[in-house]
Amino acid sequence: MKTKALGSQGVMTSELGLGCMGMSDFYGSHDNESSLKTLKRAYELGVTFWDTSDMYGPYLNEELLAKALKGIREHITVATKFGIIRYPDEPMKRGTNGKPEYVQSACEASLKRLQIDTIDLYYLHRKDPATPIEVTVEAMGKLVQQGKVRGLGLSEVSVTTLRKAHAVHPITAVQSEYSLWSREPEDGLLQTCKELGIAVVPYSPLGRGFLTGQIKRFEDFEENDSRRLMPRFQGENFNKNFELVYKVEALAKEKGCKPSQLALAWVLAQGEYIFPIPGTKHIKYLEENVAALDVKLTAEDLEAINAIAPKGVASGERYAEAAMKLVNQ
Repeated sequence: MKTKALGSQGVMTSELGLGCMGMSDFYGSHDNESSLKTLKRAYELGVTFWDTSDMYGPYLNEELLAKALKGIREHITVATKFGIIRYPDEPMKRGTNGKPEYVQSACEASLKRLQIDTIDLYYLHRKDPATPIEVTVEAMGKLVQQGKVRGLGLSEVSVTTLRKAHAVHPITAVQSEYSLWSREPEDGLLQTCKELGIAVVPYSPLGRGFLTGQIKRFEDFEENDSRRLMPRFQGENFNKNFELVYKVEALAKEKGCKPSQLALAWVLAQGEYIFPIPGTKHIKYLEENVAALDVKLTAEDLEAINAIAPKGVASGERYAEAAMKLVNQ
């Protein structure tokens, strides 16, 4: 496992990260003891870039990571996020808050839950339409001055927003959905991050698990799995998108690897400044993801992959309508 510079602000971390959301929320049932074993195994394998958020649970995922960090904190790059508001009485409702006073209080609350003194990478999870990005980032910059945060991140922002933010305080990383079936970052975001020395952190690099080939039917999702509400997994979209999975499986077979490893190797091949964070709560899949680092794609391989997964290949939006309004802001 290589350790690389995450952006240009002095943060170093593993080339492959671990998305921890599904350990506590959104993807069906969860088991804390099993997740803690997975986190321990991640550390053993050198996967030391762990990604969470205050809204996962909410709060439960940060509290889970606090347990896993005991005794190994100095070896882990902890990334968490703020800015998405959830409402206990309306589980499906989401709000945003990027006001300076909230930036400060949210950070202090995350530090307390994680039981650490400094957050290595602190993201604005979604831009608050009611607060100029310059105002939010200025407040985030004060957290760096206070020693509570090492690097600043943004999630699902437009190139225009990124440039405005970076002019106020250097941005370390931008997190966006990026995979074989979500290639929107190629429309300017990747190029801008490379130009400015900003890392790109793809979440859902395996298409929310779909590109692994493990999900065969809509019914494979548990009743409380949020993917049931996402257009790409519904009705005819599911069937159309599975055609891509078949093609990925065929290429992977030729390459002598698993579909998930081919899909992840493709993301890794897009640049040294890219740090994918595939999420899993199972040791088996974690180990498979790490093995993707050994899959080397030739120019011919990349050409074949691009042929079956051009931009716009997916049928259906990434999120339901309300959530789509908050991405690429």
